[in-house]
Amino acid sequence: MNLSDMLGYADIQQLSRIADVYRCECNGHSKNDLIQSILSTVSRNDVFEAQINSMKLEDLRFLNSLLFEARNSFSLEDLLARVQQSRFGGEAEAQADPEPQPKKKKTKKKAEAVDKTLTPREMIAKFKHQGWLFNGFSGPSRYLFQVPIDLKARFRASLARRFATELLYTDEPPVYRDEQMLIHDDITQLLHFCRHNEVQLTADGSMYKRFVVQLLELFGVQEELPAKGEWRFGYGRHFNHYPNRVSFLYDYCYSAKYITETQTVISVTGSGEERLRGRLAGEAEQVYRYWLKLYKGPITNLLSLVHWINALAVDWVTVDSLRAVLVPFIKPYYYDDANTILEKRIMTMMVHLGLLRVGEHPQHGAVVKMTKAGAAIVSGLNIEDPGALALQ
Repeated sequence: MNLSDMLGYADIQQLSRIADVYRCECNGHSKNDLIQSILSTVSRNDVFEAQINSMKLEDLRFLNSLLFEARNSFSLEDLLARVQQSRFGGEAEAQADPEPQPKKKKTKKKAEAVDKTLTPREMIAKFKHQGWLFNGFSGPSRYLFQVPIDLKARFRASLARRFATELLYTDEPPVYRDEQMLIHDDITQLLHFCRHNEVQLTADGSMYKRFVVQLLELFGVQEELPAKGEWRFGYGRHFNHYPNRVSFLYDYCYSAKYITETQTVISVTGSGEERLRGRLAGEAEQVYRYWLKLYKGPITNLLSLVHWINALAVDWVTVDSLRAVLVPFIKPYYYDDANTILEKRIMTMMVHLGLLRVGEHPQHGAVVKMTKAGAAIVSGLNIEDPGALALQ
């Protein structure tokens, strides 16, 4: 539902609180006057932009976690978890500060800083008072929260304009890497290799090194094997034994039930045999969705980050400027800091998936740009429909 619909279902108490936030001048005892005044005020771009610009970073992180979700309803527990996940970095450090000495008197400045730290429930209440979150109105939906659909679109457009002002766009670099279709070819290579070779497994379930070396020679994208004794950190089932892209390809084939493992060897299944006869319709979308599923545990807001890259990298943009915009929204994960997550776990994998191109500009260094197919996949379009975007 849109904002006007949700205001119509809201009680007069919530309407009065929203009107107070936007300083609406109207009859506070008339529900109709309150609704009309709120809609009139919120529809003004200067008022809306002022609200966005006044938001703290943790507020923006929480809002960002809701903007690209396909579902429309969220439980209170889900929202509380999202608020907690939005608090890291400077905010977490501030909350971890030791308590002041009991004999020292709090200064006004310190007291104000403490007051500004809202609990997760207070944060949700604040968004309700701003008219950005609403409860359901009947049955089980009463315990769920929704963001008005039209406000979601305005939030995305407003933040996109704000981010774009901080980005550095360039002309096309003289050289760039584009891996479209290579991941599909290498899925075929992996299945073909396992079909025609007895690929043996070690005691921990990973392939012996010689098989990984042979696979890498067949793949369209070359990677370095982890050095012997090298400490490895990554995402997936056997990341400590395989390079990142190989690890992802193997996990995808295992998840899709193209291959199966016994204690000693890998076998190709009936589904894998069918895949060997030709690439299946919609495979690009399936591989993309599997990547989101595999990586969204460590990177909780992966979906929104991918959508922002899709929106901001329509033209060639420098990685440095993109990093400056997006890194504040990325929560470190164990030994992966925010920069590593953006460049290694997100952008590099998007290149492998054929969603993103990466180039080297002579003046501005590393630059990236979405492919047409990548933009279609991230936006949820069916690229195999007649008239859909062609690979570029």
